[in-house]
Amino acid sequence: MDTFTAIRERRSVKKYDPAHVMPQHDLDQLLELAVLSPTSFNIQNWRFVVVRDKAIRAKLQEAAWNQSQVTEASALIMVCANLNSWGEEASRYWATAPEETRSMLVGMIHKFYGQDLQLQRDEALRSAGMAAQTIMLAAKALGYDTCPMIGFDMKRVSELIKLPENHIVGMMITVGKALEPARPRGGQLPLDEVVFEDTF
Repeated sequence: MDTFTAIRERRSVKKYDPAHVMPQHDLDQLLELAVLSPTSFNIQNWRFVVVRDKAIRAKLQEAAWNQSQVTEASALIMVCANLNSWGEEASRYWATAPEETRSMLVGMIHKFYGQDLQLQRDEALRSAGMAAQTIMLAAKALGYDTCPMIGFDMKRVSELIKLPENHIVGMMITVGKALEPARPRGGQLPLDEVVFEDTF
């Protein structure tokens, strides 16, 4: 499937075939593509928790207002981010760059993020969002459907996946084979309402 078609056909599917088992190589491919998603300064701050344990999935469903796709989808991926990636051995993000370039970039990373907690959080969510979109488009290209979810008790979900300190959850994504198509699109705003030239 070409990229344009994947973008047009990707929809948030709620009903999945619970009997479908995703081959490991498909899941691996999704994650291998996800880590090609861009991050500022190449800090690679996204983290992915693939939840396989049925008991944990059931508890996550409870924490997600009992939405059935949490347990019925073939895969459940928690898209998270490490708020401290910028400061954790930052030289490894530029390991193959010349020493002078690596040293310069590491200094820039520390100066840019430093003590700016809001920027660290904003960057984490930007990165998680881009990785999530990569997963969803790649899944569509592989013949799967997805649903990005934020409808859940963040505190409870964080506890269930044992989210480390200084990490945040961006969203959960269900991946599987649709039993029912997505609802019709609710309506797209026209371009002239959302696109501006030079200034608002």
